[in-house]
Amino acid sequence: MRNLIWVAFTEPVQPSLVFPRSDWPLHITLLRFDAGAQVSADVENVLSRLAEAPVKGALGTQLRVGEEAGFGHMGSIPVSLIDHNPLLQGLHEELVEAAVSVGARIATPNYVLGSYRPHISHHDGRRPKPGDVVVLDQVALVDMAPEGDHTIRRILRLWTQDAQSHSAAN
Repeated sequence: MRNLIWVAFTEPVQPSLVFPRSDWPLHITLLRFDAGAQVSADVENVLSRLAEAPVKGALGTQLRVGEEAGFGHMGSIPVSLIDHNPLLQGLHEELVEAAVSVGARIATPNYVLGSYRPHISHHDGRRPKPGDVVVLDQVALVDMAPEGDHTIRRILRLWTQDAQSHSAAN
């Protein structure tokens, strides 16, 4: 099983970045999914091609940070909600469609489509403030366990507002 996630980073990142699983740059999760054996070994390239148009269409979208909330068990994970934005919702829905079209399994089916609640999890004192505006200018496809190593994460593809698409070395 290959665990992948599409995110919009709200802190600067570089193509091919590898980081510890406990030290994510601030981001908005767009979709987490698992690509099983039925999916091509080259799943990230297939999904990157499927996501290219919707991602490029959403780059540059300004998102407003809303109120703070608690997610997870008993609300123990502090987050900043992102106010509803039709372009962000549309991007999420198109990514769901792309993943499902190649046989991927949505990792959190109760939190997609109409139940999608975009947010930024707080980390090490870093968090946006209510009313802040963040720009959707870095969207990435991230491997949650590159080469089977669950202690790290690796950016497989990074789309930025400055450049059309950056590919990471696999």
